[in-house]
Amino acid sequence: MPKTAIAIRHLAFEDLGAFEPVLVREGFEVRYWDIGLDDLAQLEPLEPDLLVVLGGPIGVYEEDAYPFLATEIAKLRARLAAGRPTLGICLGAQLIARALDTAVYPGPCKEIGFAPIALSAAGRTSCLAAFDGAPVLHWHGDTFDLPPGAELLASTASCPHQAFALGRSTLAVQFHPEAGGPGFERWLIGHTLELSQAGLDAAALRAENARLGPGLRQRAEACLQRWLLQLPA
Repeated sequence: MPKTAIAIRHLAFEDLGAFEPVLVREGFEVRYWDIGLDDLAQLEPLEPDLLVVLGGPIGVYEEDAYPFLATEIAKLRARLAAGRPTLGICLGAQLIARALDTAVYPGPCKEIGFAPIALSAAGRTSCLAAFDGAPVLHWHGDTFDLPPGAELLASTASCPHQAFALGRSTLAVQFHPEAGGPGFERWLIGHTLELSQAGLDAAALRAENARLGPGLRQRAEACLQRWLLQLPA
């Protein structure tokens, strides 16, 4: 039987990106669970071998406006309590933090664009070492406190908690290790209002992606491959 990987997707263009080919090569059968199309209540949280929770432009504290968030957090809480392999990216990382009963809130500023992360000592020996010294794609405005028992892996000046691990089975990252490279134009179109409000130049971001994308894709593949290898059997 193939291993199963389910990715909860909040926006059509924020997909697994560079991570998907690695999952396929590693023998995972990949399926998307699209919020707004698929009924999240029907998701069995312990069933997939790997659960990936992807990004999106809403806050985890907006449950009144987006009721599915309460269901998503409950599903994650059950999965994390069981120690099942779970990866959260951007909103996904914030949802993991919330499922661990940790505060999530607006950060001091939006981080949008390509910039490096500062790895902690633990981060330099983790899968995130693949990104050491290289700019990565940031696209978020919220942040979170470090959950109890979690190990801080990466920071930036405006976002001290960029990434954390909880044991070997849970990884949460605020930045987008899966993004950059092919498909980036969809981000520029889909987030055009946010870019305009932030005073950011789509052409400059497009040029940065063209310059950095190929290297980022290689780093993303190395990062995920290493994380998958260390998962509990």
